[in-house]
Amino acid sequence: MSTEIEALLPHRSPFLFVDEILSADSTKIVARYMFTKHEFFFAGHFPQYPVVPGVILIETMAQSGGAGLRLLGTLGADALFFLASVDKVKFRRQVRPEEEVRCEIENLRVSGKMIKQAGKAYVSKELAAEAEWLCLVGAGA
Repeated sequence: MSTEIEALLPHRSPFLFVDEILSADSTKIVARYMFTKHEFFFAGHFPQYPVVPGVILIETMAQSGGAGLRLLGTLGADALFFLASVDKVKFRRQVRPEEEVRCEIENLRVSGKMIKQAGKAYVSKELAAEAEWLCLVGAGA
């Protein structure tokens, strides 16, 4: 399932971390993003050994979850969602330039005012990161 991601998310380059929604239903969203060697943060985040920052992996999962909900029509076209809390974060594997991350997101609770999701980020079959997060939903200006 390929779609125009910019129609689903308000984020733009260099802070857009979803390339494609692979599948989405009311319980699970699967998306992917390729971290290229040109990402803005690699220049300063261990330049001799570039690694995707953990907070960017969390953002990638949250964006994947939001894009999937928008694709399903769960969030209105003018709804913005803002990260409010992050829990149970674990980093299991480094993500390096030219590695693709597949995000598997579980919808725990979704309403018009908040989104509670859990996600796992994989490189191939290896778990790279996992977390739970809460987003508050509001209307855009």
